[in-house]
Amino acid sequence: QVQLVESGGGLVQAGGSLRLSCAASGRTFSSYPMGWFRQAPGKEREFVAEISWSGGSTYYAGSVKGRFTISRDNAKNTVYLQMNSLKPEDTAVYYCAVDTHGRITSSPTYWGQGTQVTVSS
Repeated sequence: QVQLVESGGGLVQAGGSLRLSCAASGRTFSSYPMGWFRQAPGKEREFVAEISWSGGSTYYAGSVKGRFTISRDNAKNTVYLQMNSLKPEDTAVYYCAVDTHGRITSSPTYWGQGTQVTVSS
């Protein structure tokens, strides 16, 4: 059974940093893009970042570009999201995702269960 398990969320002050991890099990995803989404209270889930299977290409939402960095370790079947210069508006549940059909879409093949990130002002 495929599982994506996020970790690393928590409470941080504005301007601080957090590093999220998403460990996959049950299947190897080294050939597929992986990504992160987030959902704030009362809002729809939104795309945050995507990384290609090789790690050679990355894509970011405009709101996080320059502050967040996505990376992956295919040997560990894990994707990371380094979040710097955090703002209160980054507060959300963060989900990792894997799409086995091509680029990450809003309906990826697999979702993680989410990890809460709260940024205080």
